[in-house]
Amino acid sequence: MRKILIVDDDPVVHMLYKRHLEQEGFELLKARNGVEALTVAGETKPDLILMDVMMPAKDGLSALRELKQNEATRHIPVIVITANVSEYSTSTQEAKIGGAEGLLTKPLSPAKLVAEVRRFFPRQAPGDT
Repeated sequence: MRKILIVDDDPVVHMLYKRHLEQEGFELLKARNGVEALTVAGETKPDLILMDVMMPAKDGLSALRELKQNEATRHIPVIVITANVSEYSTSTQEAKIGGAEGLLTKPLSPAKLVAEVRRFFPRQAPGDT
């Protein structure tokens, strides 16, 4: 089962993402800020990280940079999630420079969330390995 680490300080976001992604067959891990994200990612090596930008203790962009600089976690794809919708925003530019493999904007529909995650994990036909 593919593991996805959800990094967000809002428990409602965790609940919503969990509901939709578990239905798709993913195992969910959680962290409430960038500090926890670095610890959980280092210990569990998730297959994908969904990272909010604005969080206490350590923001998502700082955590992204550290993940991508660490040999043990740099291979993990990170989708940055932000409320700032401009492609020219500082968050958007920093996410691209920092190595994010995807960018989603809030509010985020369940269909869009699942579609973006599925881009990294296409469904396999029965019998495929």
